[in-house]
Amino acid sequence: MITLSIILQVAATAGMAKMGAAIGAGLAAIGAGIGIGKIGGSALESIARQPEAVGDIRSNMIVAAALIEGASFFAIIICLLAIVL
Repeated sequence: MITLSIILQVAATAGMAKMGAAIGAGLAAIGAGIGIGKIGGSALESIARQPEAVGDIRSNMIVAAALIEGASFFAIIICLLAIVL
C-alpha cells in the first residue's frame, strides 16, 4: 500500500508537480470568484423580493463570502507552497 507521503515525495521531484500546483491555485481563485458571484446575485434577488430583510440578508451574505474567501486563500497558499518547496 502506497502512502500519501511517498506519493508526495515522488511528485515533488517531478516538474509536473509545479505545473499542477499552479493550475490548482488558479482553479481555487476561479472557484472562489464564481462562488462569491453566486452569493451576491442570490442576495440581490432576495433583497428585491423582501426589502425589509436587507440587514439579515446582507450579514449572511458577508459571512458566507468570508468563508469562501478563507477557503480559497488556504487552497492558494497550499498550492504556492507546493511550487516553492
